[in-house]
Amino acid sequence: MPARLAECAGHGRTDPAGGAGDEHGLAGGIGLHQVFHHSRLSRQCEWLREFRTESLCSTHRLNRIRSKGGAVSIRAVEGKGNSMKVLKALAAVSALALCSSMAVAQDEEPAGAPPFQGTELADGPWSFATDEADIAVTVVTRELERPWGMVWTPEGDILVTERVGRLRVIRDGVLDPTPIAGLPAMYTLGIAGLNDIALHPDFAENRLVYMAYSKADPEDPQNSVIAVMRGRWDGGHELTDVEDIFVANAWYGAQPVPEKCCGQGPAFGSFGGRILFDPDGYLYIASGDRNFGEMVADPSNHFGKILRLNDDGSVPAGNPWVGKDGHAPEVWSTGHRNPLGLTYNSITGEIWESEFGPRGGDEVNRILRGGDYGWMSVTQGFHYDGQQQEYLRNRPGKQDPVLVYGPPSLNPGNLAFYDGSLFPAWHGDLFLASFTQGLLRYDTNQQGMPVGEPEHMLRELGQRWRDVRTGPDGALYLLTDMGEGALIRIAPAE
Repeated sequence: MPARLAECAGHGRTDPAGGAGDEHGLAGGIGLHQVFHHSRLSRQCEWLREFRTESLCSTHRLNRIRSKGGAVSIRAVEGKGNSMKVLKALAAVSALALCSSMAVAQDEEPAGAPPFQGTELADGPWSFATDEADIAVTVVTRELERPWGMVWTPEGDILVTERVGRLRVIRDGVLDPTPIAGLPAMYTLGIAGLNDIALHPDFAENRLVYMAYSKADPEDPQNSVIAVMRGRWDGGHELTDVEDIFVANAWYGAQPVPEKCCGQGPAFGSFGGRILFDPDGYLYIASGDRNFGEMVADPSNHFGKILRLNDDGSVPAGNPWVGKDGHAPEVWSTGHRNPLGLTYNSITGEIWESEFGPRGGDEVNRILRGGDYGWMSVTQGFHYDGQQQEYLRNRPGKQDPVLVYGPPSLNPGNLAFYDGSLFPAWHGDLFLASFTQGLLRYDTNQQGMPVGEPEHMLRELGQRWRDVRTGPDGALYLLTDMGEGALIRIAPAE
């Protein structure tokens, strides 16, 4: 094994702030071709320590690793539908040697707060007593691979995105074994891939489905960006009329990457990726900072911003920076790190967001037109090099978070305000999915603001919760961020 790779494999990591790290270590998976081809391998040493052995050596992205005479062939999910694109990386080590060395490194890792990988989900069903209601929890399906977002069609089908680049459909509680084809080619390194999904407000008439995904630059595949595509779905096994309606101007990742402060991570992280339509038909897109927080303060780009578009990708005239020189007109709010949750509160008419901080500093925000939420000049977390930011809150011109967590990190997924009929006591309550602390429920006041301490639900199941939504039947639905991911339904206990 080359000395520098061996050095990386032998490193351990302690998180002095007590956090669980960023989504990279939690979500699992690093492309070996990125490790072998990275022109600054020393930067990868820091980040290899964020990844668990099983994430590197058994990740869903590496469907097959074959070692032949010192060459590693990696077959990764990428491209249209279920098509497979073979990515080849040459190295002076075999995959087996690298994985074995990483396994040893994990045993030698210093004490700290390792990324929570979740536990195998039992069959269920389960019954739990919560503060407001007794609940019955059932598994709808457990055959998903890193599910990310979900949406219901008027016919009652559930469309689910898988981060590996697949779109699935669940009909009458049964997962169709054949993924829906027609998706564009995707960049699937690290935590990149297929993200959230939303239906056009007039879906019943036009059958338009929108999805956020990580797009590779055709001119330089190391560069990638968040994009939103749309296509028509007639209920079958293929999308038609597929097109990108938005491609962010934040291309990033080509080597050598710029020097960055504060121990920020690699370019294949912090994409954001949530999308939603509001009742007026505007499309909101959450775009992350790509671990290049210095770029967020530049108003001309889409790094670390919430964007607002018309349904065809054009810019609404009412956006706050339309017509202002040097400002991207798509921007609705700025100062975000890695927004992984986005929801509309139908009771108050507001957009809310949840986002990963660095080590700690995870946030829940109420999104205001033209608001600046501070990153990276304001954070209540620690940077990856252990620095505490000078400004914590109450800085003029910046919006403070409604809720803030850690360290240790909460690692939030999506969030939802319950507006169903099955749980009257939960009406208007805020639910927040978490990778590390279960499902959080907050009581809310008449202004829709969370009050008091949260109730932590479903911690007994040991899952990393990615998405939470109110279903059309009034039940609460969740997706687990696991290699063998599941869709869970919460209903009142009988």
